[in-house]
Amino acid sequence: MRCLVAKTKQEPLDQVFMALADGTRRKMVHMLAESELSVSELSEPFDMSLAAVSKHIKVLENARLIKRRIEGRSHIFQLVPEQLTGALDWISIYRYFWSKRMDNLEQLFNESEQVNEGKKSED
Repeated sequence: MRCLVAKTKQEPLDQVFMALADGTRRKMVHMLAESELSVSELSEPFDMSLAAVSKHIKVLENARLIKRRIEGRSHIFQLVPEQLTGALDWISIYRYFWSKRMDNLEQLFNESEQVNEGKKSED
């Protein structure tokens, strides 16, 4: 019998979804989509310590959603939008799948209504 061992290295897509699973990190991504920001600028809207903000930043960096550059003593962060492509592709596949399912359901519903209306007019 083979022992299953949990993966220690996550797939890039898993890292992106894990990073985006948290509202604080999604807000940071949104902020960085508008402009490059320093740690202090990123932390402004959040009621948390700089240490907590740094942990969120680290998760985003590990997912390669943001990159850091150092200017003097300031750490400046920039969004890497290309990293969202895999997540967007994955979501698009399932969006198409569910959209098609909903269209089929709507068609069945409409057919059922027509059958019911036909029965009422016969009575």
